[in-house]
Amino acid sequence: MSDMPTPDELFARPFFFCGIGGSGMLPLAQILKGRGCTVEGSDRSHDQGRTPDKFAALEQQGFTLHPQDGSGIASAGQILVASAAVEDTVPDAKRAKELGCLRLTRAELNSILFNTSGAGLAVAGTSGKSTVTGMLGWILHACGREPTIMNGAVMKNFVSPERPYASAVVGGQSLYVSEVDESDGSIALYRPAVGVLLNVSLDHKSMEELRQLFGDYLSRSRISVINADDPEALALLPHAKEVVTFGIEQEKAQIGVVPGSIAEGPMRQAALVIDRHDGSEHALTLDLPGRHNLSNALAAIAGAAAAGIPVAKAVAALAGFAGLARRFDIIGTSASAITVIDDFGHNPEKCAATLRTLKAHPGRVLAFFQPHGYGPLRQMGEELAETFARELGDGDRVILCDPVYFGGSVDRSEGSERIVRLIEEAGGHAEHIPTREAVGDRLAEIAQPGDRIVIMGARDDTLSGFARGLFDRLP
Repeated sequence: MSDMPTPDELFARPFFFCGIGGSGMLPLAQILKGRGCTVEGSDRSHDQGRTPDKFAALEQQGFTLHPQDGSGIASAGQILVASAAVEDTVPDAKRAKELGCLRLTRAELNSILFNTSGAGLAVAGTSGKSTVTGMLGWILHACGREPTIMNGAVMKNFVSPERPYASAVVGGQSLYVSEVDESDGSIALYRPAVGVLLNVSLDHKSMEELRQLFGDYLSRSRISVINADDPEALALLPHAKEVVTFGIEQEKAQIGVVPGSIAEGPMRQAALVIDRHDGSEHALTLDLPGRHNLSNALAAIAGAAAAGIPVAKAVAALAGFAGLARRFDIIGTSASAITVIDDFGHNPEKCAATLRTLKAHPGRVLAFFQPHGYGPLRQMGEELAETFARELGDGDRVILCDPVYFGGSVDRSEGSERIVRLIEEAGGHAEHIPTREAVGDRLAEIAQPGDRIVIMGARDDTLSGFARGLFDRLP
């Protein structure tokens, strides 16, 4: 990025997104297009005929899509936006290099948009980022602040027939709300006016690296919003300049919950939020279940307070928050009282949060998990198996199909069979069924009234269609 043009020069040039349908790419493409930029792109999924609805919607919004064969890169003036993982041998990247095109990663482009806005509001942490970004964006939108929102998930409040994949909102340039990622170290690129820190736990990097990254992030933030219930996050408080804390358990948290006020249901919850700055109490209703989502709501309220939104207004706005696609997304409950839930759970922490939410209420859980690759399964397989065995009970069932494989040279010697064996050894009940179609048949066969079927996995948009198709088969 040494010969980087100024932001004005940058945004005057045409952009080409390699992998435009990706969850991190699509919202950025939408934001640039909404600001008047020329945006074209390619995607391997488009070439392979996967998720045709998504690409049809993009074309209807005016995006020009090309095959991923380099033909869309036609001039040196184009800016190639590609994940750091896209190799130089990919035709688009190869052609861009031949022409001398400027290449930006998703995070580099997002950080430029973020840092050149009036005020950037960042949401960081190992889990919960997309939900809190959606909540915070919705609060600011509902309060008339016209934020631009960059999210890795579709926000149901902003979905319309014209914008079915609303993972971005193009608002004004004074407020830019975005999740920021520590897994690739790109969190270091952002200079937040408000920096939210949800939690710090082992995922892609060592704890030492994470403490360094998140500590530096807080030191760059004008106001830090820190989860007082998370010991690792709280330990980084000395790095912060000005602080707003939130928490359910910690009685000293500035944005908290009145003890004994939490009422939990299987699909929604309520609580009294206390603003300890002035002692005022505000009745919160949330159309999302689970203690982790109550914590997410407090994070969004605290983040909004740091941006000047009164707590009462933030709490009131959250009553209208519709949630995110694929985040405990209830597809429906059949006539025979079987509920199907579509969920993004793909690492041990996210799976545990979803399973705990389900197990807080009566009914058997049938969990289908589709691993999002052989590599991740090898890396976190033991913790994943332990999570399923620990969180689920005797009557519950886990089914794993084979990991998603889109080609390449990855080692495929260890797959889902190993995880099933580990779950069984830890006292759980699991089955390995190689294909997703056969999994659907099995779930439809064993489901009983009162069951909750949860479809879990990441990086595969077709899981939502699978969940809807399964629901349509239930009595």
